[in-house]
Amino acid sequence: MLTIEQQIFEQIKKAKNILITFKKTWDGDAVASALAIYMFLKKIGKDADIVAEKFDQNELFSFLPDYKEIKNSLDNLRQFIISLDITNTKVDQIKYRVEDNTLNFIISPKDGFFNHDDISSHSSGFKYDLIVTVDTPDLESLGKIYDNDTEFFYKVPIINIDHHPANEDFGQINLVELTAISTSEILFSIFENYSREIIDENIATCLLAGMISKTNSFKTQNVSPKALSIAGQLISMGAKREEIVNRLYRSHSLNILNLWGRVLTRLTSAMENNLVWSTLINDDFVKTKTNENDLMEIINDLIVSIPQVKVVVIIYEKIINEKISTQALIYSTKNINSLNLVKEFKPQGAKSMAKIILNKHYKEAEKEIITSIKKNLRQLPL
Repeated sequence: MLTIEQQIFEQIKKAKNILITFKKTWDGDAVASALAIYMFLKKIGKDADIVAEKFDQNELFSFLPDYKEIKNSLDNLRQFIISLDITNTKVDQIKYRVEDNTLNFIISPKDGFFNHDDISSHSSGFKYDLIVTVDTPDLESLGKIYDNDTEFFYKVPIINIDHHPANEDFGQINLVELTAISTSEILFSIFENYSREIIDENIATCLLAGMISKTNSFKTQNVSPKALSIAGQLISMGAKREEIVNRLYRSHSLNILNLWGRVLTRLTSAMENNLVWSTLINDDFVKTKTNENDLMEIINDLIVSIPQVKVVVIIYEKIINEKISTQALIYSTKNINSLNLVKEFKPQGAKSMAKIILNKHYKEAEKEIITSIKKNLRQLPL
């Protein structure tokens, strides 16, 4: 019987065009893992694309190799084909024009004529014949990538690679290693078993970035000797550790630092620092020349600075169509489901990162959100 890794290699070997995707919250380990496997597939001669929904896209990882290759929508996933039988009548000329939202094909025969029986139509097979998901606990976490094309995900084989206990084993092949600290660590073993020489400087940099991001630079309690050994090997393979650390933890712009200061000024904690939150008004973004896309850097800093924190909430004002609404980002660690913490507010996002929008003053919204989160957290073993 083939091992799971052997099954993965067999599926990759047979595939002609591979889709790589990950959860729409754009966690560092997910982004880095996707880029690493993308470069791996390219090196072994496979056609592949990375597609993930743009959901408060985290540009913090834009320094990683091939980051610009990530697309935000599944384009031309399936083709609609119109067929014309030319057995008895040959074609002289083909034209088309659009009239009243109708696409008309004008086909001129060389002799004779065409009739309805000569025309048929059908849909082609899907553009991709294999899907690889990384660091994604369930298909719903993919957002619109899944919601808009659910048939595709049920008809095309999926290789599901992850390390989270909450993973739903939704793939035809599931490699879920609960003892791994990150999906990047799992990929290192896969690549190494294929050929250690395949791990070049760029792949090594992505894998190390994923591990560093997931562990807050190896400061989390689950860091294992195996993970540290792999990190050391990646550095010896050319992984740019200094650049990764500088980009993720030391390179905040003055604008981000100013925003960070405003967050700290209003920072509040509860439940023995298991829950921390802060608020921002629209004027904070205006004066610091920042926007909501910069908030992930703030959240990452809070997680590093407060080791015991399990839920981070940033409540902020945002102007939409000249009206101010209140929005909130809820980030959870330790396998706490962010969506469940604020389910009464109809959240968007994924288990690790939820987003809610309320048409209320931010102070009123803060009270409701934090009360709800506290209530739901008390029902969990922290």
